[in-house]
Amino acid sequence: MFKINENYLKLPGSYLFSTIGKKVAAYTEAHPDKTIIRLGIGDVTQPLAPAIIDSMHKAVDEMGVKETFRGYAPDLGYEFLRTAIADNDYKSRGADIAADEIFVSDGAKCDSGNIQEIFSIDNKIAVCDPVYPVYVDTNVMSGRTGTYDEKTEMWSDVIYMPCTADNHFAPDFPKETPDLIYLCFPNNPTGSTIRKDQLQGWVDYANKNGSVIIYDAAYEAYIAEEDVAHTIYECEGARSCAIELKSFSKNAGFTGVRLGYAVVPKDLKCGEVSLHALWARRHGTKYNGAPYIIQRAGEAVYSELGKEQLKKQVAYYMNNAKVIKEGLQSAGYTVSGGVNAPYIWLKTPDRMTSWEFFDYLLETANVVGTPGSGFGPSGEGYFRLTAFGSYENTIAAVERIKAL
Repeated sequence: MFKINENYLKLPGSYLFSTIGKKVAAYTEAHPDKTIIRLGIGDVTQPLAPAIIDSMHKAVDEMGVKETFRGYAPDLGYEFLRTAIADNDYKSRGADIAADEIFVSDGAKCDSGNIQEIFSIDNKIAVCDPVYPVYVDTNVMSGRTGTYDEKTEMWSDVIYMPCTADNHFAPDFPKETPDLIYLCFPNNPTGSTIRKDQLQGWVDYANKNGSVIIYDAAYEAYIAEEDVAHTIYECEGARSCAIELKSFSKNAGFTGVRLGYAVVPKDLKCGEVSLHALWARRHGTKYNGAPYIIQRAGEAVYSELGKEQLKKQVAYYMNNAKVIKEGLQSAGYTVSGGVNAPYIWLKTPDRMTSWEFFDYLLETANVVGTPGSGFGPSGEGYFRLTAFGSYENTIAAVERIKAL
């Protein structure tokens, strides 16, 4: 008789955003007259930039002509896109990353879930707390996290690095040495960042202890402060200890188009074994590549016109973040984030739990956010709002919350 992967049975409840979706759907069905404003899931609302659309149209036409038709994409991605990424995201910042160290994918979420496959299940992971749920859940699925304690909401074999107001929502070095360290800056969900010298400290720590950093830089385009690194490879020694994951979803609005990439430097090794070679083997075996049309769209992101248009789009969302942050602060809320990231992290009022505040906002203001506890035990008592809504809905949501 067949058997299942019982690690899936260890997962508590459903995926965070699936739970939110079910709650909102139930409320909407019961109150069809209410207009819900959604500031929960970090999905973009602005249309794709004209330069990107033009590139996609051209690529679609190419696919209808025998001479320019494309079939399977190369394993790593088309050279035109990987070269554009290497030149614009790395070489322009003084980071030594070659085009053949870049693996094009359909998004950072998939890469962050899949990258752990090239590591032994005996490796111990360290995560920021609160944290993007995919990092932990995919390690649960692989059998790397031990047992779950419902009271503490923690896994026995996971090293949690609390990110609280006391440490400005940035992790301290853990007392127990991890094998794999998940870092995300600018951070989802707290919107926090760390300075470049702090990031250099993590690189030094990883090299000293033989750890690998899985660095999620999905929100890099929103960095506004000069002393914040745009890539971990700005730090000396990062090539020998870090894998970086990037996404086109938030910087270019590709949430419904799907494109991202992982950087695995050739210097990153376990003994004599190249992690670059392992990921290339996994990538070639399990992934057929992002479509040609989408990769051409990604190339347009780096055109001069594309850069100009996307800079305005990022500014649009960050203006929303400013509206939310200043509006909530004026209403007496304790708020952080919203400077280098499109997320606002607020302390729930009146000692409400995160889910109590979720229900309160949904029922009294018809506004949807994300409970902080869904990101980990240190997220309890906090709440995340996203700046990815429309400006009009953002203004309306803030006014509704201020009126409570």
